[in-house]
Amino acid sequence: MIVGTEITSIRSPRVKLARQLAKRSFRQRARSFLAEGPQAAGEALGMREAPDAGATSGGSGGAGGPVVTELLVTGAAWARYAELAAQAAGQGAAVHAVSGEVMAELAQTVTPQGVLAVCRFIDVPLQQLVAAAPRLVVLLANVRDPGNAGTVLRTADAAGADGVIFSDASVDPYNSKCVRASAGSLFHLPVVVGSPLREAAAALARAGVRVLAADGSAGVELDELESDGTLRRATAWLFGNEAWGLPDDLLALADEAVAVPIYGRAESLNLAAAAAVCLYASARAHRPSPPPAREPPRADGSSPAG
Repeated sequence: MIVGTEITSIRSPRVKLARQLAKRSFRQRARSFLAEGPQAAGEALGMREAPDAGATSGGSGGAGGPVVTELLVTGAAWARYAELAAQAAGQGAAVHAVSGEVMAELAQTVTPQGVLAVCRFIDVPLQQLVAAAPRLVVLLANVRDPGNAGTVLRTADAAGADGVIFSDASVDPYNSKCVRASAGSLFHLPVVVGSPLREAAAALARAGVRVLAADGSAGVELDELESDGTLRRATAWLFGNEAWGLPDDLLALADEAVAVPIYGRAESLNLAAAAAVCLYASARAHRPSPPPAREPPRADGSSPAG
C-alpha cells in the first residue's frame, strides 16, 4: 500500500532518515541500507526474508523479517514499476511516492531510475557459511574500492561461489556503489561482513577448505593447479588490496600462493579480472566432466563401433 501523499520535501523526516543510510555509521546503527534501481530492489524483494538479526554480528535479536522495509518510487516510475511496488506492499513494506527532487537527493546515480528500496542487513555469521560445507568461497582482504568489491561479488555469484567474506579491513558491502556494482548479486549468495582474516582462514581450514592466495609474484601458476587437480578440492580464493596486493602476514594464512599467468605484455591484471580468472578456473574444475562426444554414423548408416 502507498503510505500517505507524495513526499515532495527533502527536509521530510522520512527523507532525512533514508539519506543518513549513505553513511556507514548510520547503516550499522539502523542495520539497514539502500538498494537503488528496479533491478536491485527486485532482487531484494526476491530474497524475501533477511537472516535472523540476532545471528549476525551486531544484531539485536529477533526474526529477520522481509528484506525490503520501504520502497520509494517517483510518479514517473510508478506506472513502469507498478508490479514491483505491489510486490513490496504484499511483503509488508511501506511504499512511498516521492518527487523527482527527493529521489535525486537520495539516489547516488547521475540519472536515477526512480526506485529506491530500504533494506535490512542480510549478512550471515562466518560459522553459518562454513557449516554449509562450501566448495568455493571468496575472501576479500583490505579491498577498499566499493566498485571492485561489488564486481568481485557479482563474479563470485556468476561462478557459482557459495559465499563471500569481507574482512574487517575491507569496504562495507552495503556501500551504495558496492551494492550497484554487484548488480543484484548481493542478494544471491551468503555474505559475511567484518570477519578477521585469521579467524576466517582457520574456520575454513577446519572445514576442509583449502585457501589459495592470488599473488602475481607467486612461483606457482594457475595452469599448474588446473592440471594437477588441486582446483577440484573445496577452495577459498584470497584476494588482496587493489594497489599493494597481499602482504606477507596475509599470504602466510593461505595454503598456497598462486599467480595468474600473463601471456602477453600486460604488467598485471586488476583485482576484478584476476578474481574472474581464478573463480572460473575453480568453477570449471568443480563441474562434472561432460560425456565423451559420440562419433557420427557412417554414410551407410552403421555405427562406427560396429
